[in-house]
Amino acid sequence: MTTCTASRWISLAIALLFGMAASAATPVETPYGAVSLPFTLHKIPDAPIYYVIGLSGVPDSVNEGHTSNAGFVVTPDGVVVFDALGTPALGYRLLQRIREVTDKPVKYVVVSHYHADHIYGLQAFKEHAGAPIVLAQQSTLGYVGGTAASQGEDAARRLEQRRQALFPWVDEKTYIVAPDQVFDKETSFELGGIRFDVKHLGPAHAPGDSVMLVKNYEVLFSGDVIYGGRVPFLDSPETDVRRWLAGLDYIAGLKDRVHYIIPGHGTMSRDARQAVKATRDYLSYVREAMAKAVRDLVPFDQAYSNTDWSRYAKLPAFDASNRGNAYRIYLDEEARSLQ
Repeated sequence: MTTCTASRWISLAIALLFGMAASAATPVETPYGAVSLPFTLHKIPDAPIYYVIGLSGVPDSVNEGHTSNAGFVVTPDGVVVFDALGTPALGYRLLQRIREVTDKPVKYVVVSHYHADHIYGLQAFKEHAGAPIVLAQQSTLGYVGGTAASQGEDAARRLEQRRQALFPWVDEKTYIVAPDQVFDKETSFELGGIRFDVKHLGPAHAPGDSVMLVKNYEVLFSGDVIYGGRVPFLDSPETDVRRWLAGLDYIAGLKDRVHYIIPGHGTMSRDARQAVKATRDYLSYVREAMAKAVRDLVPFDQAYSNTDWSRYAKLPAFDASNRGNAYRIYLDEEARSLQ
């Protein structure tokens, strides 16, 4: 047997074992339905900081909406959570994992941005964690209309779509929790002697894109400013690629101040420059290809067909997101050329 053949057999065996383990996972009941997927809790070495990693791809009934990351920091005076996952059931499952680590109260839930895969779990924290303070950048108020009862049109449309795509984990009882506190450019707070710096880097992927630095331990939660393991989502009027690239440059510049980066999607990284590379390379590639097409007066359909997408075609969410991403950037570059 050749080394190449042996490697393929080993990879196949690992994939089969992983699949068997995933399918054999015992469903965990929550007040919002059972979570049947593995929900592994990871820990930053030598720090009271934990996180869970979502599956790559778009939210659907197979992954039960578990496509994003979230984490929490345990301090002597309570817990700070970053993001709440994409269904109330997943939010409750995260709360269960917190309770396995500590009985200290959840004091804050810091939200990276108001997109469904990061916020629907807030409902579980509101109803079962003593209603901790939900902190987000002020532009998120435009998503929820200022209060949970007065949702913006986009929020209502997305919620209805998820009620269809993620039933029964998202249903008619699912609602959007508005932030309790908002900030403009940045804010800081301390809890149990640990300092948390929250900085707005949007509009990038979304208007409210914010990152949280756990200063004492040099750990950064980046939210969706960083994507790993899948094609980023750009197909929104709110996306600003130029600001997004600037935000990535900011994170890369933290290389001497940050030892661990937990992205909004993908695995943890210990290298700030490497962490931003995949996202920055994709954004730059799409923008350069579409900008050239606009300069050359090439119609979008032709421009898309002429672009070599082979380096991204096998990534999760490519089929669902890439064409829409390219079209959004094409329109942006077209509008810029007319200025």
